[in-house]
Amino acid sequence: MSGDALAHLDAHYQGMPPVRALGLSIAGFDGERLRLRAPLALNVNDKGCAFGGSLASLMTLACWGRVWLAVEAAGLDCDIYVADSRIRYLAPLYDDLEAEAVAAPEASWDDFLDAIRQKGRGRIELVARVDLPDGRAATTFEARFAAIARPPAG
Repeated sequence: MSGDALAHLDAHYQGMPPVRALGLSIAGFDGERLRLRAPLALNVNDKGCAFGGSLASLMTLACWGRVWLAVEAAGLDCDIYVADSRIRYLAPLYDDLEAEAVAAPEASWDDFLDAIRQKGRGRIELVARVDLPDGRAATTFEARFAAIARPPAG
């Protein structure tokens, strides 16, 4: 994956005012896992820990970005949507937020991309988590994302 794709993804994120307010940055992408980071100072609740809405947003954006990177790498032009999601808040986080998103174990990028090529749409399941400093999960996220091919411009 080229740095250009990550720069394009970051520009897309920064173009949305609510996302910009999170202080989101791309922490890394290893070809499978996308990591996003946001400072606690911009995402703190009244108890001094990470705001639940910020955790949910960061994990949703990490999964959305992971789907976008797969679609981009395949040369497809799609609109990407979250279809449904489930969040579990397991422990308060008193540190900066870092979400990691990856395809769910049973998901197949090849099947997802083939469905878009053949039917104009595909669905894939992803998982994300935000960890505590000791490595235990603070929050987990499971979601299905849909990608719908855009009609050719013309």
